[in-house]
Amino acid sequence: MSEMEARASGTGPVLRNVLVGLLIIIAIVLQLSVAPAFAIRGITPDLALLVVLAVALTRGGQAALVTGFAAGVLLDLAPPADHTAGRWALALLIVGYVAGRVRESSIENGQGRPNVLTVMATVATCAFIGVSIFAVSGLILGEAPLTLLPTVAISVAYDLLLAPLVIPAMLWLLGKGDL
Repeated sequence: MSEMEARASGTGPVLRNVLVGLLIIIAIVLQLSVAPAFAIRGITPDLALLVVLAVALTRGGQAALVTGFAAGVLLDLAPPADHTAGRWALALLIVGYVAGRVRESSIENGQGRPNVLTVMATVATCAFIGVSIFAVSGLILGEAPLTLLPTVAISVAYDLLLAPLVIPAMLWLLGKGDL
């Protein structure tokens, strides 16, 4: 089946959604199994957040909202979850919205897709927002220690280090090529 036939029959969007689902599952499995080996003060890289960002940058805000919520719920429910369910879902939902707005504003300004500097600024901003929401909700619920600033700083640094490796690969997989 050619690409044009796949688009005409509607299997293209279905396959992209399946691919996004697989990327979420792979990111969460790696985040919960491999990433703890690289933990600094108990903080690991946020691979699910990077998947949400890649979806937002390729498919827009609506797809990123759904992806962020789904990834967040899976993170909230996957063992060894030791926090109230919904904290990651809320954080990644908002991250998806913010990153989706960045893509939409780039399109409105006639740029097409965001440039590398914009993508890295979006990664830093969204990592800060996502981890802050997760940490502050933990403080409110009495589930987190009062070490908010180091937690956010380490998480943002991890995401900025991994973004140049992970996001171009995911953009390519999602059919948009590299930055």
